[in-house]
Amino acid sequence: MSENEKIGIMVCGHGSRNQNAAREFSTVAEGLRDVMPDVPVEYGYLEFCNPVIAAGLDSLREQGVTRVLAVPGMLFAAGHAKNDIPSVLNTYAAQHAIRVDYGRELGIDPKMMRAAADRIQAAVDDADREHGPVAKEDTLLMVVGRGSSDPDANSNISKVMRLLWEGFGFGWGEVCYSGVTFPLVEPGLEHAARLGYKRVIVMPYFLFTGVLIKRIYKYTDEVAERHPSIQFCKASYLGNHEQVIATFRERAMEIIEGQTAMNCAMCKYRAQVLGFEDQVGLPQESHHHHVEGIGGGLENCPCKGDCDASCRDPEFCEKHGLPFTPVHSHAEPNALEPHGHGHEGHGVHGHGHHHHGDHSHDHHHGGGHTHTHHPYPHADHPHGPRSMQKN
Repeated sequence: MSENEKIGIMVCGHGSRNQNAAREFSTVAEGLRDVMPDVPVEYGYLEFCNPVIAAGLDSLREQGVTRVLAVPGMLFAAGHAKNDIPSVLNTYAAQHAIRVDYGRELGIDPKMMRAAADRIQAAVDDADREHGPVAKEDTLLMVVGRGSSDPDANSNISKVMRLLWEGFGFGWGEVCYSGVTFPLVEPGLEHAARLGYKRVIVMPYFLFTGVLIKRIYKYTDEVAERHPSIQFCKASYLGNHEQVIATFRERAMEIIEGQTAMNCAMCKYRAQVLGFEDQVGLPQESHHHHVEGIGGGLENCPCKGDCDASCRDPEFCEKHGLPFTPVHSHAEPNALEPHGHGHEGHGVHGHGHHHHGDHSHDHHHGGGHTHTHHPYPHADHPHGPRSMQKN
């Protein structure tokens, strides 16, 4: 680090229409400011929320920052961490001639496991007080992941579950997902209910609240109603647990120390991962420019900020006078990203290092925003992977 260099931290989140989720995410930046008082810290979102990432970067530049340590606010490295966020950062770095160094996702980390364990223990304690104790061997742990089209990210949920399962010594452990992959929450919980355990603890391995957390808990209630002999307990998501904040700080420090390294060995863009062989070398591009900053703070929405995704229904939007924005519609021209900017020379690398060979990560947009998501090979699986649709 040079003497004239001023470092700032940028926490990059996905964003949510649920304003409670946005407020909770902002507490990460506040927590980092508390533990790193001499370093400017800002945050921003890819979609459906303000401030957008570029606004946070603008604020850092206005504070005199010359080198940005960009930390993805993601539990695991899937499309958002590998493609969308680096694409936005590359664009900004090229436009403003500022150094942006990209860190790795929170990942499977002892501190994150401690935060999850505390949420699970709190749920167990609450259930014991309300219903009486249940032996650990009579308890099943269900860890719910977000779900992704990246098998490497999905497999991490299984490892998280196993670490927590063995750590507590529960009788059994299972995983399910909120969308994109399989099994989804409802079939996952129905399967768990058949295994004969007296208590099922549902732990959403999510950073913050939002539409999907609301749906996970709703499905838990529905399955519990169908199986009254089983005690279903809803653990909290991770939130701004002190160990989560500590992990964010560690990821920023890794950038300075040159220790950032993602798992490229199982990355579907670089390795011949079973079932995803045709995705090696796909270009890196963001799918979120058309929904940057929209969807948040709708004052006339009856959800009052605690969005349950009703605003994704065109009839609901028309009834309440809300703008309807289809999720991931790629119809609008992309006016924000220049053509032909790959990773080289800008210091932002989706996998923590330079890319060569097949995985060029160049952007190809031509005159309009015409790219599409690569099809998920198991889109017709009977237990998923369509996102939960009930509200």
